[in-house]
Amino acid sequence: MDPTTPQAACFEAGIKFGTLYHQFAGTPVSPDSSASLERAIAEAVENQPFCESVDVEILDDVLAAELDEQSADYTELTGRFMEVELVVDYEGCRVHTSMSMEGDYPRMRVDRVEDA
Repeated sequence: MDPTTPQAACFEAGIKFGTLYHQFAGTPVSPDSSASLERAIAEAVENQPFCESVDVEILDDVLAAELDEQSADYTELTGRFMEVELVVDYEGCRVHTSMSMEGDYPRMRVDRVEDA
């Protein structure tokens, strides 16, 4: 059986999150560079097919708290420092997804599917 359009749209969203997370995890980040990194991540992921929008928020308060605990002026980007919303439009089916921390794990989830 071939996947349905909503299933394919959800798969596309998963590809975007895999790219986003695994391409940018480990990037050096500080409160001074977080805004430019947010834009760079969003613009890079938006280049992918079927990606309608990406909103990346680096949590500067969480980042600053981490930096207060260490001697360096930066740390490595991980899921605990960002929240992401991503929308994929695949053949008229829009999938709204998000990423935020759930306990110690950056949880990526499908929030809503709008089938045309």
